[in-house]
Amino acid sequence: MNQPARKMRSAHCPSAVLMIRPHHFYVNPQTRKDNVFQRDPVGMSPEQVSASARRELSTAAKKLEAAGIHVHIFEDEGTETPDSVFPNNWFSTHAGGHIAIYPMLAKARREERRADVIEMLKTKYRVQDVIDYSGLEPDGLFLEGTGAMVLDHIDRVAYAAKSKRTDPIALERFCTHFNFEPIVFRAADANDVPIYHTNVLMCIATSFVMIGLDMISDQERRREIVERFESSGREVIALDDAQIGNFAGNAIELQGAQQRILAISSRALQALRKDQIDIIEQSAQILPLDIPTIELSGGSVRCTLAGIHLSPR
Repeated sequence: MNQPARKMRSAHCPSAVLMIRPHHFYVNPQTRKDNVFQRDPVGMSPEQVSASARRELSTAAKKLEAAGIHVHIFEDEGTETPDSVFPNNWFSTHAGGHIAIYPMLAKARREERRADVIEMLKTKYRVQDVIDYSGLEPDGLFLEGTGAMVLDHIDRVAYAAKSKRTDPIALERFCTHFNFEPIVFRAADANDVPIYHTNVLMCIATSFVMIGLDMISDQERRREIVERFESSGREVIALDDAQIGNFAGNAIELQGAQQRILAISSRALQALRKDQIDIIEQSAQILPLDIPTIELSGGSVRCTLAGIHLSPR
């Protein structure tokens, strides 16, 4: 019998998120080269695809609000920003009042950056500074936010899988500014294609970690990562390639009204085994969100949520 989820707050998980509701969603051809998780819609017109993604985002936001998560929603009516539903890639927020803005690989994704989002954060929360790394783009240096990095806010570690979207120079600058230790590794699928974003590979929660260990090619590095998580008191849930392919690693722990919440897609939850679910439910309530159309773009629940780690005014 599962133990009740502990009603504890954690410095790791935010109680507020920001989401972007897309009005012209489609699968971005600019990102297809290195994102093998993308799929073409079948039997749906472009208008139907866009409307479906919009409905999925709206329903997911309502479920998060019902669980006690404060959701800030912005509309995107632009026609040239198909991936705007994934705001976690272009900005992140950090305790102490800090915001980072990131350099993006695909030109269409650079258009997602919005001054009105940053101004809202400054108005609603205590913001000390904004560090903008987007000026690295002309030099071909990219770091796509909390897609490229999975941040451990407790141990202050930035885990990053090597890819075109995670430049080591940009990563080092971020870690220096925000006081994280970088841990970089190579990760690839069964066809030896590099994982494009680290956050499809792993989810770090307060008491557990979900991670596709077999995709980390260096066995010594894999062992070091497991030991690092275990030394922090976390239980390591190893995900297989099929579970990663179903976005089981692309989840996020949030602070609900009564307890911690693991927001994860319905598809990803169905891919988990009972023993894995039992471990999660010892410390968090699982909140499945149904976003199959949005997942066609190669990202899932974690990608749709930009966590707010700032103090309210």
